[in-house]
Amino acid sequence: MYVDQNVLVLGLAKSGLRAAKLLHKLGAHVTVNDIKPYEANDDVIELESLGIKLILGEHPEQLLEEHNIDIVVKNPGIPYTNPIVQKAARQNIPVITEVELAYQISEAEIIAITGSNGKTTTTTLIYEMLKADGKQPLLAGNIGNVACEVVQEATKEHIVVMEVSSFQLLGTIHFKPSVAVLLNIFNAHLDYHGTRENYMQAKGKIFSNQDDQSVAVINSDDQDVVRLSELSNGKKIYFSTNKEVSNGAYIKNESIWYDGEKIIDIKDIALVGKHNLENILAAICAVKAKNVGNKAIQKVLASFSGVKHRLQYVGEVSGRKFYNDSKATNILATTKALEAFSSPVVLLAGGLDRGNEFDELIPYFKHVKAVITFGQTAPKIKKAAEKAGIELIEHVDNVEQAVFAAFRISDIGDVILLSPACASWDQYKTFEERGDIFINAVHKLK
Repeated sequence: MYVDQNVLVLGLAKSGLRAAKLLHKLGAHVTVNDIKPYEANDDVIELESLGIKLILGEHPEQLLEEHNIDIVVKNPGIPYTNPIVQKAARQNIPVITEVELAYQISEAEIIAITGSNGKTTTTTLIYEMLKADGKQPLLAGNIGNVACEVVQEATKEHIVVMEVSSFQLLGTIHFKPSVAVLLNIFNAHLDYHGTRENYMQAKGKIFSNQDDQSVAVINSDDQDVVRLSELSNGKKIYFSTNKEVSNGAYIKNESIWYDGEKIIDIKDIALVGKHNLENILAAICAVKAKNVGNKAIQKVLASFSGVKHRLQYVGEVSGRKFYNDSKATNILATTKALEAFSSPVVLLAGGLDRGNEFDELIPYFKHVKAVITFGQTAPKIKKAAEKAGIELIEHVDNVEQAVFAAFRISDIGDVILLSPACASWDQYKTFEERGDIFINAVHKLK
């Protein structure tokens, strides 16, 4: 497929490294370009040993001509305003992400999940339900396992369960999941996509190549999702938390149903939060498309209490319950977390400033008794908390200090919730690092 083609891998990190190695294995002539200099790149020695060309420390625009590039495999984080990417577009050189590369070589069918919120939880639920039913699922994509690496071990017996972001989907051409799940659309990553319409179009690419052998899982409560689903030529299965649907999953009489059949009582579900019901319904639709039985679904829902960093219950210290929701990197995710609790909440929030205000949080502050702020957005979050009438607001330097401050001002029965409403990159490399610091600080209290 890529034999003797000249391929530029633009940007390293995990996905770029795996893509470069795979392309080399497939017989391509690979050039890697990364903005980090040689001495700051841990991966270059391995790539050099394979004979892969490396251009580091800058993005020289003449790269495409000098290396006669046929295709560009772009790290999802690199924006389309990058001069090399723009030049490639002008010269009609395809620019893809490694998700497209993974699809091209995969023997296994793919269940792909995207949406503004809930992707990781839904992806994990689908994986666990398939596994509980005796299928052979593999986790891949934005959830932490690079797709083009995972698919190399996949056979026709496997099902690859892949979380995909709008950044990754934008770089797809032929990507066609056998089951495509679109959870919801909210304003997110507009700094990358420019407009909401561009963002929606990127998400819609999950459906655009589907044929009559494919399945589209659609949130019927979200009109933008319904509109985007028109791009799919597959069978459509719907889910709703608000109404009964004739073909799919819904809630009735405090229970979850699928196609007129009761699956489980909500009280028997381990996963907390109203928003997680949406994720559960979507997961049920996806696995029902693969003939997973009710017993497997019930077993997972009765025991699965959440993924790490997403409303993760960390433990109780002196009557206070601690929850790690570090993956809440936008306002919507934090509103969903706040909706999950009726106990008094001490909210820990703050992080990278993307230019937005936080007034959208105000209606969800009804159970919030105190706010601890940190990071670049601390003044903005303080302003929103003051507008909501919260009197107890403290500012600290980092997440660890926030845990200790929250414990000091809290009472027995309170929930102490890290749900930053912001990306972590002003202080931490990843939301995972931020969440781990929170967890470690809670253990120090113990």
